[in-house]
Amino acid sequence: MGESVQDRIIAIIAEQAVLEPSDVSMEQTLEDLGIDSLGLVESIFAIEEAFDIQVPFNANEPQASDFDISSVAAIVKAVEGLVAEQKG
Repeated sequence: MGESVQDRIIAIIAEQAVLEPSDVSMEQTLEDLGIDSLGLVESIFAIEEAFDIQVPFNANEPQASDFDISSVAAIVKAVEGLVAEQKG
């Protein structure tokens, strides 16, 4: 299968932040990495495409979303959950 969910998400986030994947840690927030709201939306689209999932995220109301974007680790966990649900 190759890369893990975590590795793929870190690669996507690193690309948005214009960083090397090795510069992205699980504890960091997107804000820590310099990713703004547009970068967040682009990251969500890239994650949806990479994993062929629908992310329940409303860019207009990020706090109202069931998708936790509080840290890189939270995003990885949320995507792992969505991927598992889809395989169901």
